[in-house]
Order: sequence, then C-alpha cells, then structure tokens
Amino acid sequence: MERVLSVDFEIGPFAETSYADARTGFSWPELERFNIAEAICGRWAAAEPDRTALIHLGEDDQETRWSYARLDRDSNRLANAFAGLGLQRGDCCAILLPQRPEAVLTHLALYKLGAVALPLFSLFGEDALAFRLSDAGAKLVVTDGANLPKLLAAKEKLPKLSTILSVSGPGHEGTLGFWETMARAQGACTAVETSPEDPAFLCYTSGTTGPPKGALHAHRTMLGHLPGVQMWLEGVPQPQDVAWTPADWAWMGGLCNVLMPCLYYGVPLVSHRMAKFDPEHAFWIWERFKVTVGFIPPTALKMMRSADEGAPHDLSLRAIGCGGEALGSELLGWGRERLGLTINEFYGQTECNLVASNRASWMPVKPGSIGPATPGFELAILDGDGAPVVPGAPGEIAVKRGNMSMFLEYWGRPDATEKKFAGDWLLTGDEGRMDEEGYVFFEARADDVITSAGYRIGPSEIEDCLTGHPAVAAAGVVGAPDPVRGEMVAAFVVLRRGYEGGEALAKALQAHVADRLSPHLAPRDVRVVEELPMTATGKILRRELKTLI
Repeated sequence: MERVLSVDFEIGPFAETSYADARTGFSWPELERFNIAEAICGRWAAAEPDRTALIHLGEDDQETRWSYARLDRDSNRLANAFAGLGLQRGDCCAILLPQRPEAVLTHLALYKLGAVALPLFSLFGEDALAFRLSDAGAKLVVTDGANLPKLLAAKEKLPKLSTILSVSGPGHEGTLGFWETMARAQGACTAVETSPEDPAFLCYTSGTTGPPKGALHAHRTMLGHLPGVQMWLEGVPQPQDVAWTPADWAWMGGLCNVLMPCLYYGVPLVSHRMAKFDPEHAFWIWERFKVTVGFIPPTALKMMRSADEGAPHDLSLRAIGCGGEALGSELLGWGRERLGLTINEFYGQTECNLVASNRASWMPVKPGSIGPATPGFELAILDGDGAPVVPGAPGEIAVKRGNMSMFLEYWGRPDATEKKFAGDWLLTGDEGRMDEEGYVFFEARADDVITSAGYRIGPSEIEDCLTGHPAVAAAGVVGAPDPVRGEMVAAFVVLRRGYEGGEALAKALQAHVADRLSPHLAPRDVRVVEELPMTATGKILRRELKTLI
C-alpha cells in the first residue's frame, strides 16, 4: 500500500511546562496532504506493527487485542470491498455500531477511500435513523444484528441506500455479511491522496429550530483535537498509558476526544459496550486493564461517586477529563479524595470541539469553569451586537476562525452555516462569561438545547415525534433540573379530542419517543396542558414552559 503521508510532525506532548508558554509557542502545522487513516493507524503499522491499538472486551468478557498491523491490513481489505460495492470518493457511508473493532475498521477504510463516514448512535430509533441517513444521502451502512431491524424498517424511505453490511452475518433481505464480504476482497490497497480540508466525517448536532443539522468535518479535525487532549489528559502519551471511555464513538466526545487521539498517540484503548452504564462495572474496567486516562461524562462520574462505598480501589489513573455539563465542586472533591487526581473539565461542541480546557498540573482549576482557551484557539464573550464584553460580563461564547477543529459546513445547509458565524467568530449559542485570567464559565444554553447525561438534545426532533402520536395535538419540550443527569427532558403536550392524560398515556408517549428516536431522548416528565405559550409567528416560548416546572 502506498502511504499518503509519513507523519513527520507531532502535536504534543507539549515541550513547554506552563500554559502561558504552550499558548505562546503553539502553531498549527502547514500541510499539503493529510489523511486520518494514515495518521492514526498506517504509520504505526509501518513502524511498530505489533503495537496494541485496541483491547476489545466482548459481552462475555472475552478479551481480544488488536495490533495496528491487523487494523491496517483488515481496513485495506474492507476499503477494497467498499469500492467493489460501488462506494466512491465523496460518498457517504453510515456506521451504526457500538464500541467494537469493526467500527474502527470502517472509519479507516472510508478515509482510505476518501469517502465520508457518518457515525450513528446505536440507540437511535427508526425515525431518527431515517432522517439522518436520508439527509446525508448514505449509500451504505455497516451495522449489527441488534440494529438491523430498525434499518430494514426504514429502508423503503431511503432510495439512495443500496447496501447494508452486518457484522452479525448475512441473511435478512439481501443484507451482506461484513466479514464474509471483506474476506473476498483483495488485501493490497492504495489509499487516495487527501488534503487537510477534504471531507472526512459527518456528525449530526441538535438544535431548537428545524431538524438536526449535519456538521461536516475535514481530515484536519482530528489534528484540531490534539491540543485539547494534551491539556485534559495531562500530556498524553505517558509510559504505561491505557485509555477507556464509556462515551459512544458515534459522538464527538467518544470519537474525537478519545478514539482518534489514542490511536494517533499509540495509547491502547479499551473497547467495550455497556448496554447501560454500570458504575461498579466501570470501576472493574479501570482495575482490570490498569486504565490511566479517559473521558468520563459528568453523569457517569456522579453515578460512580454514588456507588463508591469507600472501599480501597486498586487504580492506576493519572488523568480524567469530562465535559458536556457542569462538573461542580462536589465531583472535583470526590475525584481528588477517591481517585487521587483533579478532574479536568473541558468545553466544545460538535461544530468546533475542545476549544477550552483545564490542566490541573499547569493551573488552578476553578470550580464551575471550563478552563481557558486551548492553545491554538481564541475565545471571546460577545454581546448582542457581536462586540467583546468586559471581563466578568455575560454574553455569548464565540470561537475565532483559524483553528483545525472547526467544521467545514452544515451538510446541505448553506443558510444555517452562514448564521453560525458573525464575521470571523463562530457563535456557539451558549452564554457564559470570562474572568480577567481568561477562565471561561458556562452559564446557559442560549438556544434551548437540553444537556442531559452529557448529550446535547434538541427539543425540535422530540416535539415532532410526540406530535406523531395519535393522542398529541401539540408538544413543547424543555430541560428540567435533574440531580444526576444535570437536566432531563420534560414534555408539555396538548391532547387531541377524546384522549385523557394520566400515567398510562405518559408511559405510552415515553415509549413512543424511545422507540422512534432513542431512549435517551424520551421525556422523563410528561405534563398535559390546555395550550402552549407561543409567539405571534407560532414559535413555542420554551422559556415560559420552564417556569411551569
């Protein structure tokens, strides 16, 4: 196989020993060619082929280790198999899998082809999948037996979807077997040349108006995450590092904060699916694999703290990061007392991730702060006119253009892409403030996005789903405070004539959303109202709904 790039540069570990020096001395590499597959796998396969890349723990707790050479070899064969199925450069292929090696192989194969990967959350229901697959124009999907029925149910709505590969084997309505198809393909593969700006993957983000939007990212996006990873993982890689995250690889937090950086830095990554997060099992994973670093969402940390009975743990942890919701002083204190470290909070969003981060070894961690700007990034707090405010004043958190983490565009939505920016500033839609030392404090979601258990949830998609139930005439969805998740989904519904509220209807609506969209989107609080507060143009006044909670 011809290599598209011998990676002759490194982003981190920072040579500097302070945040100020790292920020001053940082510059993004200037590259003519760059391909994620080569950077996170191919170069290691050439230099250290037997180096462990993945440690996969199956549902039966059986352990399988994957070397870089095996990932590279199998992804070459898979790329050829995809090409034989008609997948070409620029085409979109969806990955509907939990944490497992086949998901990594599919990412690598697509990048070698110059195709676009569409990672999808395995808990998505039929409607959520159908929208994203249709909007992206996906031609192929790689999935497993557990998710196959949802895809088959939605397939008639997806005329561009020509092929489904299942890691569970062939069979259902022409579905091809992943491994069987790959085995018939040639092993030699010539990867296409890609520039840092060429499209690589597509992640859908939720908003409050209209359907979810697909944020298209370039190959350079992987590099854009590395300065932030260096911050919150305290100078990864270090000797004996092993990483794990319970975050699904379909989300930016699992994919770009952990999976890709760990492969890039040669840090073995534990791959394991939890059908439902189990805090005791998480402690067990930490101990069994001597995990040293990882991203643990705040909700998972809260559950682990609640399950921690004070017995001694045989832990090897040296750095843990979290993001997606406020960490709080109690979790910080528990981390210091029971885990022996200061948990580093960071901040970003699907369109531009890891733009701010703490690093406890370099700076004091202020409770409630998401940290200062990551080296390579410039942040500002803007007022309603787009002008920077004075330190301590509230406003909208904004990120300046010129970093490698920023998305290319919203897929097929030039209007939405334009609205996301004010000149050179990407508008996050999040309200916050910045103190005189540059620490940023998140205060509120300006766009009504609900943050629950680390997930960013847009109410519009849930409202549409609820109104698809025969009992619901109208629906409004907001976030309600939750002691464990940060926020929970709360739904206010106006019923159609002939229906009555009650516990049975509430459970039916919860099941409807869980089945059609995803369990994590199902409202935990359902309330019947006579009417919804609306503007003169018919938009739901969600702020007024929040006053009813």
